[in-house]
Amino acid sequence: MIDLKSAEDVSRMRAACAAAARVLHDLAGLVVPGVSTAGLDSAARGLMARHGCESACHGYVVGRLTYPGHICVSVNDEVVHGIGSAQRIIREGDLVSLDVVVRRDGFIGDNARTVMVGQVAPQARQLCLDTEKSLMAGIAAAKPGNRVGDISAAIQAVLTPGRYGIVRDFVGHGVGRRMHEEPQIPNYGKAGTGPKLLPGMALAIEPMVNLGTHEIVMASDGWTARTADGKVSAHFEHTVLITESGAEILTLV
Repeated sequence: MIDLKSAEDVSRMRAACAAAARVLHDLAGLVVPGVSTAGLDSAARGLMARHGCESACHGYVVGRLTYPGHICVSVNDEVVHGIGSAQRIIREGDLVSLDVVVRRDGFIGDNARTVMVGQVAPQARQLCLDTEKSLMAGIAAAKPGNRVGDISAAIQAVLTPGRYGIVRDFVGHGVGRRMHEEPQIPNYGKAGTGPKLLPGMALAIEPMVNLGTHEIVMASDGWTARTADGKVSAHFEHTVLITESGAEILTLV
């Protein structure tokens, strides 16, 4: 079942997403050489308190695993779900993906961004630019009457010329009272397929794109996904609301 949000739901989602966007914006400014990923996680916790929300990641349970961080912070070849570590120090030229998911007043706000630290390699820079461009193309296709496959196809169309690896194992999704709701939104696919988009749907659209292969491997912590070939990855995400006139981005600062 795909949950259509009521006017009251939408009001609360806007507040949750505004808080998530502010936390991500402020946190991105702290990504500099010399800071540890544990330091970023700690800073995120403080920013959430400041902006009146809490982490939806901390304590999240999958099977027998419980996520220990307050955000996901993934560096270079880490695709998603990286855990902050005092031993992982950010360096010039790194790509640092910040995935910030918060809960406020019973609703979720979800957004992500890959931060380029100083001067990065040209291919890595282009990967980030193209991944963000693909996100915006997917959002532009999120119109009432279109289908989920139209979002997927729009994202893929931007990325295919670059011969990037579009991650298959993790996809976008519905969002609301829970972090992961229906429908699932792959970042590749065929236009005109999948569930129809209706006003009131809230979607987390999030291309995760690798410079090389789309294949991933899981780290020993059971959470962190890495590229199978060790090449860098990028991740951009917004939460959007389907309205009568198109997609409203709820996670803009």
